[in-house]
Amino acid sequence: MSELIAVYTIWLREVKRYFRAKERLIGSIMQPIFWFLIFGIGLGSSIQFIGMNINYFSFISPGIVAMSLLFTSIFSGVSVIWDREFGFLKEILVAPVSRLSIVIGKALGGATTATAQGIIILIISILLGAKMSIQSILMMLPMMVVVSLGFVSLGLIIASLMDTMEGFQLIMNFLVQPMFFLSGALFPLTTLPEWLRMITYIDPMTYAVEALRYTVMGTSSFSITISLAFVFAFTVVMSVIASWAFSRRK
Repeated sequence: MSELIAVYTIWLREVKRYFRAKERLIGSIMQPIFWFLIFGIGLGSSIQFIGMNINYFSFISPGIVAMSLLFTSIFSGVSVIWDREFGFLKEILVAPVSRLSIVIGKALGGATTATAQGIIILIISILLGAKMSIQSILMMLPMMVVVSLGFVSLGLIIASLMDTMEGFQLIMNFLVQPMFFLSGALFPLTTLPEWLRMITYIDPMTYAVEALRYTVMGTSSFSITISLAFVFAFTVVMSVIASWAFSRRK
């Protein structure tokens, strides 16, 4: 019971801290809106998909939602560094609970905030003109949770290996930008050269985007089974590594 209480307490702390940081919340929402306005509305009128009954705005909406999940999830790992600098992490580690419970609490907290933000971006995309059915939205929600959990675990791995905020931000930018731009969030993968398309196949963000896009379009560059299998496998592997990396941290 003490382990469950520890998980709940850490989860609740992560959620409260996120929603109390109004500047961070507003900033994380404004960036996807910027992408919607520039690409979805600004370029959408000049881009058409031959043989597909879907507009460009609806095409990129799942990609922008996935981008929001990616950025928020990985950045949630910075809480480990903040807690370490302010001495709170030391107090948690000496508590009579396992480190696995701490990792689970932080991972669930980060996934909750990332999913909440993803839902906000999803609502904004619908208000701006993205065409999605109720069934598509309901299918996207559990996928968003799984995707968020995987990227939160990746953020915890990075934070467990870093000692400074500068180091975390450097590694984060080195990973996040290529993962997003190579994922096909803004363009079909079929338009890429063969050598570049091969690189996208090892990007976990690609499968997250394609899985979310399948719920909207009914088709994707990969089989939905492959996309879901890759996303679930990535989440499980990252969660295991995050638990191991955090347990090794002194």
